[in-house]
Amino acid sequence: MTARPRAVVLVADPAAPYSRGLRIARSLSGAGFDVEIVAIAAAGLPLVERDGEVIVRRYVGTGIWVRWSIGREGVRRASFATSSGPPAPLPGLLRRLRRLPGLAIKGVAWPINARAWWSTLRRDLPAADLYHACGILAIPIALDLAAAARRQGRSARAIYDVIDVILESNNYARVPRPILAWYRRREAGWVRRADAIVTVNDPIADHLAQTWPVRERPTVLLNCQPRWNPPRPSPDLIRAATGIPAERRVVLFLGRLGRERGLEEAARAVLSLDDAALVMVGFGPWAERLRARDSDPRFVGRHFTLPSVHPDDLPGWTASADASIIAVPGRSLNQRLSTPNKFWESLSAGTPVVVGRDLAVMRRIVEAEGLGAVADPSDPADLGRALREVLDGPPIEVAAMRERCLAITRDVYNWESAVQSYLELVQSLVPSRRPWMETESKARLS
Repeated sequence: MTARPRAVVLVADPAAPYSRGLRIARSLSGAGFDVEIVAIAAAGLPLVERDGEVIVRRYVGTGIWVRWSIGREGVRRASFATSSGPPAPLPGLLRRLRRLPGLAIKGVAWPINARAWWSTLRRDLPAADLYHACGILAIPIALDLAAAARRQGRSARAIYDVIDVILESNNYARVPRPILAWYRRREAGWVRRADAIVTVNDPIADHLAQTWPVRERPTVLLNCQPRWNPPRPSPDLIRAATGIPAERRVVLFLGRLGRERGLEEAARAVLSLDDAALVMVGFGPWAERLRARDSDPRFVGRHFTLPSVHPDDLPGWTASADASIIAVPGRSLNQRLSTPNKFWESLSAGTPVVVGRDLAVMRRIVEAEGLGAVADPSDPADLGRALREVLDGPPIEVAAMRERCLAITRDVYNWESAVQSYLELVQSLVPSRRPWMETESKARLS
């Protein structure tokens, strides 16, 4: 029997876990590939894990770029680690001049913070037939690895998965225009070299088709969740973990805990409700700050911060909430066009969603299907008004809204349906493996 083809899913973070990458890896495994998720090593995480037949390996960065991958604060500490203390402050102009060489290196070598990881992958990662690059930090190395594999006799292919429109995000809002133009030219070059482009929704696919020199419109692979049927009785995991009384409504925030997430506004909005609590399940730089707020007298019993939950366990936790909130301000194109995991995770569990009014793609779905409410994310009072619309209606209407969320994800927005176009794309890229993939596709459709 012919050896199974090998696929690599590259994730430029610790993948602990990264739910989209995990779903893709599982689907490729089901389609007959030996699959490895390639991630970045991080403290407290094993270098090797297994998810069924999928292997997750975290690689430690090596080479001359290591100092740049430590992070801004780590580099600063390392620079004076052997001295008696931090260096004396420099005058403003001199300080800016001293920074110029580093800024020049970062600009020319962008994205510099992933290069130590790339160095290790070039040295240690076995060749593959398919490289799926999740995001802009993964596509350059995926292209190089695919080229090296072809030199070894494989017909390797590289897919660029545009998980967000990163150069149109707040992360790059302050980058000088000439440098940003350079970054865009570099990304366009990677696009030309890629064998296929995948992205997370149709509006982003349309935007990319207008922006880039693509031969074909990007394939859309929604961040939808697998179909889920809620157990009876309904799960109540959040109240069990927090002690929230049964009569108090639960408003859920899922995902990264940090700036530009509307967390301050959401907390104040929930306080304006008669009897509700905001529960945040996630990770990120604000986690400690939010945990401290849990014990603030103003928020005690109305504000809870919980650690992340594995994607496989999320439906039960999300179904435990009465509403979900995505109060992200739509300041960037990336935000306005986003449809993040948390949106689909809420709907697939039957939990209505309050979304920011400028989040155009999510707003369109919520309003068209009656799946929640829309509000000004900068206005806690308006967020409170939208939450009351979802929470305070007659019980029969609240139950009907929850059922609409479940129905639309069972019938339309689910991973089993969304992944089909992706598997067809993979078939076209790796045609010699088609029998395995056709078997998988038939199994998923049955």
